[in-house]
Amino acid sequence: MSGRVGDLNPQQQEALAKFQENLQDLLPTLPKADDYFLLRWLRARNFDLQKSEDMLRKHMEFRKQQDLDNILSWQPSEVIQRYDSGGLCGYDYEGCPVWFDIIGTLDPKGLLLSASKQELIRKRIKAFELLLQECELQSQKLGRKIEMVLLVFDMEGLGLKHLWKPAVEVYQQFFAMVEANYPETMKNLIVVRAPRLFPVAFNLVKSFMSEETRKKIVILGDNWKQELSKFISPDQLPVEFGGTLTDPDGNPKCITKINYGGEVPKSYHLCKQVRMQYEHTVTVGRGSSQHVENEILFPGCVLRWQFASDGGDIGFGVFLKTKMGERQRAGEMTEVLPSQRYNAHLVPEDGSLVCFKAGVYVLRFDNTYSLLHAKNLSYTVEVLLPDKASEDKLQSLNATKPSSVH
Repeated sequence: MSGRVGDLNPQQQEALAKFQENLQDLLPTLPKADDYFLLRWLRARNFDLQKSEDMLRKHMEFRKQQDLDNILSWQPSEVIQRYDSGGLCGYDYEGCPVWFDIIGTLDPKGLLLSASKQELIRKRIKAFELLLQECELQSQKLGRKIEMVLLVFDMEGLGLKHLWKPAVEVYQQFFAMVEANYPETMKNLIVVRAPRLFPVAFNLVKSFMSEETRKKIVILGDNWKQELSKFISPDQLPVEFGGTLTDPDGNPKCITKINYGGEVPKSYHLCKQVRMQYEHTVTVGRGSSQHVENEILFPGCVLRWQFASDGGDIGFGVFLKTKMGERQRAGEMTEVLPSQRYNAHLVPEDGSLVCFKAGVYVLRFDNTYSLLHAKNLSYTVEVLLPDKASEDKLQSLNATKPSSVH
């Protein structure tokens, strides 16, 4: 088989031989002990023998923990099988498998009320193992080494619900795991139909990706269907994504290969709430309110909060200050999210909003209606910033005329 192994310079050849020597004890247990496999770890650490060895030894621990030798026969729970989106569909021009990740129709809260975070991550590990197996099959079929996969992330419908903290943590852990355990396997990550919220979402996960991975991200603009066909031949692309591929019954979405998720029915929910960690605890006295101020320096940031109360319900609203510096009463500020009472003593509350204006946003916890009871309040408030580079990229893509090629 032809491949990249022959492209090594003498120092790299030497490093590979030494690497094999250092791994004598591991070689019999590796999933594959060929040069291609070993080179992935060396390349990931720039041929630094010690770092490459550490990385591979950690991966072997991970293999044991996750029982990777048997993961392809493992079946996740019914709710994940039905409602966790994505799927393997088609090959790019070089024969590399293509995985579609469908974000918009995913119901992250529904999934995490119905299954554990560990199970959702394990399902994604299984997908990666499946892709590697597919590379193996493609290599045999084509008579040349296929060791990379192409990921297409369809971001249409990405909304504030996808920025819910426990949901973001699943993706953060997933990307960190791919970096540590599947080096040199991602050819490109192609983003299509990215909405204005994408730079904020990307900023939350990008620190879990290596610089190398970030360089492989391609964001396509309005004429993404045309652009996508430069990576994947139309006969390998579902009609939904600008190609000619359909299901046997003519379905343009190829739902026999790609799962489009959907809202998880409440009958699957195992628990009322996902356990939250809070950063602050305060007592809101009877007949009083607590103001938490956050300065937003530029439009497009997202304010995200979660809170729980003890001792009864609590009012909550978000306001924008009209005067800087001094404390203002609710009536003097601009109401951004109308104040209402929440049963946060029964079920923790969480939410987020896009800040369209710069200024000081005040989260107001209101106990003024309760003349007898103080409320203990636990809360976390965060400001999520957009990733500047992807925001600029999106703006330049959207500014160009659909017919132009960039």
